Amino acid sequence: MTTFWSTKSTYVLALMAAFLFSLTQVFAAAPKREYYQLKVYHLTNSDQRNRLDSYLKDAYLPALHRAGIGKVGVFKPAEADSTLYVLIPFKSVDQFATLNETLAKDKQYATAGADYINAAFDKPAYKGFESVLMEAFAGMPSLMAPKLTGPAADRIYELRLYEAATEKLHEAKVAQFNNGELDIFSRLGFNTVFCGQVRAGAKLPSMMYMTSFATKADRDAHWKAFSADPAWKSLNALPEYAHNYLRADIYLLHPATYSEI
Repeated sequence: MTTFWSTKSTYVLALMAAFLFSLTQVFAAAPKREYYQLKVYHLTNSDQRNRLDSYLKDAYLPALHRAGIGKVGVFKPAEADSTLYVLIPFKSVDQFATLNETLAKDKQYATAGADYINAAFDKPAYKGFESVLMEAFAGMPSLMAPKLTGPAADRIYELRLYEAATEKLHEAKVAQFNNGELDIFSRLGFNTVFCGQVRAGAKLPSMMYMTSFATKADRDAHWKAFSADPAWKSLNALPEYAHNYLRADIYLLHPATYSEI
């Protein structure tokens, strides 16, 4: 005989099962967010630049691919500069954390990268380098290689770093991207490559993103259209996004001949 309490228990268990199922569906539907490392090499002369280029092209990028890492971007400043940027996408933070151990076991890497790896203390392949670790935005969980046409030498990759005055204001800037700014970029054809919240780096709290254009003139035209866009004006006028960054660092870059992005 079915009692009131057994019926009620069955009903509660059914509700709990439905809730747990819906919860798993939500998490299953959410794409896993990538991590990015941006390495910024500082160089003192053309010899170091040539040696670093050879190392990246012939040793480092092939080894990253053997380690399960996808397309890697290598960029040089559009204006004469002594820096070189390497953008590496990771499927997880664990893949990033274990990379050095993985490379240490790669015999092909050890041979191809010998000049860089075994450089003498007074003849390194760089002056020094910075490393920034980022987690992809929820609104753009994975890197997208742009579909640009025209000569690679003319292309402009624009890297921006937005630094905020406080953590709360920084989170508001990230929210602004996730809640509309990325959609505007997409509609206007900005060819966004990645958006990342900086988890470890010299400037915190901060976020970085990269857009890409066929030429410098194309880049300027896109930003003019963005500034005049009604949707952007409305989004940027919302009080919750006021003062959400303190300063912006802007870097205009060209892809290296062997860059995969």
